[in-house]
Amino acid sequence: MTLIDRPGQPGPRTDVDAAFRGSATYRSLGEQTLSPAEERFEKGRRTVGLFLAPLVTIVFALLPLDMENQQQLLAAILLGVIVLWITEPVPIPIGGLIGVGAIVVLGVVPADEAVGPFGSTTVFTFIGAFILAAAMLKHGVARRFAMAILSLRWVGASTARVVIAFGVITALLSAFVSNTATVAMLLPTALGILTVIAKLLQDKELVRPDFDPLRLRIGVALMLMLAYGASVGGLITPVGTPPNLIGRGLIEEATGERIGFLQWMLMALPICALMFVALSAVLLLLNKPEIKRIEGVHEYVEAERARLGPVTRAEKNTLVAFGVTVSLWIFPGIIALTAGTDSSLYETISGRINEGIVAVLGASLLFLLPTDWKRREFTLNWSDAATIDWGTVLLFGTGIIFGSLLADTGLAETIGNASADTLGLGSTIAITVFAVILAIIISETTSNTASAAVVVPIIIPVAVAADINPFVPALAATFAASFGFMLPVSTPQNAIVYGSGVVPITKMIRSGISFDVLGALLIVVLLPAMVGLVLDV
Repeated sequence: MTLIDRPGQPGPRTDVDAAFRGSATYRSLGEQTLSPAEERFEKGRRTVGLFLAPLVTIVFALLPLDMENQQQLLAAILLGVIVLWITEPVPIPIGGLIGVGAIVVLGVVPADEAVGPFGSTTVFTFIGAFILAAAMLKHGVARRFAMAILSLRWVGASTARVVIAFGVITALLSAFVSNTATVAMLLPTALGILTVIAKLLQDKELVRPDFDPLRLRIGVALMLMLAYGASVGGLITPVGTPPNLIGRGLIEEATGERIGFLQWMLMALPICALMFVALSAVLLLLNKPEIKRIEGVHEYVEAERARLGPVTRAEKNTLVAFGVTVSLWIFPGIIALTAGTDSSLYETISGRINEGIVAVLGASLLFLLPTDWKRREFTLNWSDAATIDWGTVLLFGTGIIFGSLLADTGLAETIGNASADTLGLGSTIAITVFAVILAIIISETTSNTASAAVVVPIIIPVAVAADINPFVPALAATFAASFGFMLPVSTPQNAIVYGSGVVPITKMIRSGISFDVLGALLIVVLLPAMVGLVLDV
């Protein structure tokens, strides 16, 4: 059975390990293995975007809209950048940089104000996490983790069960550890699992000798499960993701109703469980694994584990750096569980043990822990770190810039208020639907934290003006702010898995929009019922 067919004679045998170590987010057409139909589609998509992006920007900027000039120009530039991101006529990170340049050149804001948000600690989380992942891949730690998971007989024999099991692990971890940190720590293992599957397919001659391991559908499903599973799991507890804390605080301030830790979990867990079922169905249907079962996987994995031999000094050093980083990432969550999120201890710890700073400090250990002290050789060299995907760092940095400007210029508030006035919202269900849609739309182009901070304050006065209790609509907006699955800039976890080079932007958009719709329906239908059952509001 051939999984990936391509005209012409097969080339030399693919080095799977090298393919994953040297993967890049953006690859030109000549760097990919494409069928003639795929190549025609890619050429057409990129050519259309080259002309459509400036056209959309110019037309929207010239429309006679009742908006401040600063907001209209920002909206026009953002629409053009979104077209660039979707169609890829230029590398996606460059599309974001073009947008930032246009913001300054067209006078939306001064240069220092435009690039200021790029200094967000989330950017440092990316850098540190990518360096840690590079060490885990280089020294085989990720491969050991992957073998441990695949060695479970009930998991390893089925590609679907591999994806689902990995998603469960991700969701449960992200309930207590930040979504970004969870994805960062599990990414090397996911790549290790994918490497093992790709090698097994190659050894069993189920793919062409020169196949592209970065284009496997099982890879897309596994990577998107990692990103989306973290977003779903982050909703389970109030400390799972920053939008939860932001929304909970704003709701308490507006209504006087406080949601306790246990109450939140009882309310969110059934919703998240159904979301996870929907997520698994969407990813496995839209990115159907090349084969359902991999016969002989257990024997293959056991043989590979034996070949790995004892743990090396480099692996031990990598595990030390990784363990220190993860421990510090988890520590604020433990304090939140024991002392509460309102305690001065939690505020001090969470403020000082910032996940971005922890990530770069943990990565720095890799350059301090020696593998051969006499020769002054350390766990990682700078040449290894230089190969991380700096394009993803640039991409998410520009996403943070646009998200910040959406709030600072008042464009997000203008969109929300204008939409509410136009739609004439007057019932709880109508305002809840509007809250969910608005939160998802804004979170697609900015961070989920910014989405919650912008949308919840819009929804509360809209509900109050309609003489409706804002609790349910505001909480729905809080949940929906963690959505936004279509683009790499929507959430840090999307950007991290996109940086693996395994997920094409078109696959992320197709899977993301499907889960956006299903997730929105689940929030609108289930959240009011769970609030009434658990909180009696």
